[in-house]
Amino acid sequence: MFDFANQAYTLLIITVVFGELFTTVIVGERGDSYRWANFLWSLALALSYLLVVVTAPLCGAVMDYRAEKKRFLLISYLATVAATAMLYFVTPGYVVVGMVLIVVSNYAYSMGESFIAAFLPELGPPESLGKISGFGWALGYIGGLFAAGFTLIALGEATADNFERIRWVGPFAAGFFLIAAIPTFLWLKERGLAQPPGRSYRAIAQARIRTTLHELRYFKDLTTFLVSLLFSMAGVYIIIAFAFIYGAQVINWDESVRNIMFIIVQLTAAAGALGFGWIQDRWGAKKTYQLTLALWVAAILAIWATPELTAWLNRLLATHLQAQHVFLVVGCLAGLSLGSSQSASRALVGLFSPLEKSAEFFGFWGLANKLAGVFGIVLLGVLQTLVGLQASILLCAALFITAMVICMRVNQARGCLAAKQWEPH
Repeated sequence: MFDFANQAYTLLIITVVFGELFTTVIVGERGDSYRWANFLWSLALALSYLLVVVTAPLCGAVMDYRAEKKRFLLISYLATVAATAMLYFVTPGYVVVGMVLIVVSNYAYSMGESFIAAFLPELGPPESLGKISGFGWALGYIGGLFAAGFTLIALGEATADNFERIRWVGPFAAGFFLIAAIPTFLWLKERGLAQPPGRSYRAIAQARIRTTLHELRYFKDLTTFLVSLLFSMAGVYIIIAFAFIYGAQVINWDESVRNIMFIIVQLTAAAGALGFGWIQDRWGAKKTYQLTLALWVAAILAIWATPELTAWLNRLLATHLQAQHVFLVVGCLAGLSLGSSQSASRALVGLFSPLEKSAEFFGFWGLANKLAGVFGIVLLGVLQTLVGLQASILLCAALFITAMVICMRVNQARGCLAAKQWEPH
């Protein structure tokens, strides 16, 4: 249910609505095809992810020691809701206010992602984690479909003429998250055992992080996988942050096509998370993860080539296809890749994590994810100012290929055995 709830933030604020509203209306065009606006958007996201990089492992260490995963999750959830609701007050020209609220809300949301993921190893046996993680991601995309579907119909386009209606996207996303996550806090149990009190959070975090950094030599496959994840999630975060901006600026789609694309991505992402979760429990998490990266490479090449592919098809078939309609087909492949890759990576970290250190290790998972966000989004933001958004999207393909090569060194059986045999010192 938390996955179901928090997708309202990802889709409405980061991917579908507010990102486009920020770049095209709140900042607006300055004679450079929105390149300055795109750069400011990428900078705000990167700053929020950088804060996660600094704090996620520390919070994870404290959560494990004090058995306070649920408390930390509640704090991040309330902070996300409050900052997101305040986006209503960001009007055209209020660029700094908008950036500050995005940094705060996206930081709190991203921390909550790590906190909720830390519960995964407790929810079932290792051989079922792929299915459980996939079900969570799929339910999340269904939640996003409900939230954003209503918003696109009720609030309309992210344009200056429609600003007085579309500005309600922040309060609506906050309200959806606030209500839909209530079952999590009513029924999710804190199963950890708290250690004796008497030490400050800072002392606990520093001591446990030092120990874990020393012990990471024992968890070699987890460490290697986190490096692979750094590159793959850099590509994923670029797509999440810029896919609908790309559609507006490069593909020049209509509002109706944008809405159809949203539905397609949600349904295919849910199908990918469910289907590949089932495959993962049979083929293995590593093989599934590698397959999803290959799908991503194909999707990125198709995204980049959509205008040229459309022109080629029109010459070949003597048709009058539009790039925005071909882009819908590409969206199916991107959606399958999105749901499956995120689910597979979360489950693999769960397999490699001892129960006693799950929050801490998922803190490192959050660190790798958000460091990837900083790296990928800033690099894309700078690159698109030089060569434009269409050409710079090829950066994602290079990132996914790099992640595939690094992951070849991961041995899933060895990583699972290390987690099973680990004993606290």
